Amino acid sequence: MNRNSWVTFKTVLWIGLVAGTLDITENLVFSQLRGVSPWTVFQYIASGLIGKQAFQGGSVSVALGVVLHYIIALIWTGVFYAVARKFAIVMRRPVLSGLLYGGLVYLIMNFIVVPLSGVPHPLRPITLVSRINAVLALLFCIGLTISLLMRRMLFQARN
Repeated sequence: MNRNSWVTFKTVLWIGLVAGTLDITENLVFSQLRGVSPWTVFQYIASGLIGKQAFQGGSVSVALGVVLHYIIALIWTGVFYAVARKFAIVMRRPVLSGLLYGGLVYLIMNFIVVPLSGVPHPLRPITLVSRINAVLALLFCIGLTISLLMRRMLFQARN
């Protein structure tokens, strides 16, 4: 791996871990306020890959949920990195770009990825509060965080 590839890998890894940690922390706090345990949150994430059996899988499915969550955060970070390198406007307007990206992530995850995954259909309709929370979490914890940290890292790399 050459130096540029190593720097890119470290940048995407670091930013993805930060954004993923902010996102899951927000999710765990919000879920706890609604009476949902962290254990169940991670099993829910794992259910995207293995379906309803994730809720019977114990600590293995919890660990799978943690790993999947961070893989998804790293993928979204890598996609943003590729777009930012290709289109300079993205880094000239990091707040706008980040918020738009967070909105795009929300739309793709909630209307394409989750419906195509093994996640069981909710027993009740998703509440407006939950929907707003999910949008804000992805706008700020994923989109804005990735964008602002990416700008900082890319700016530092040039100097």
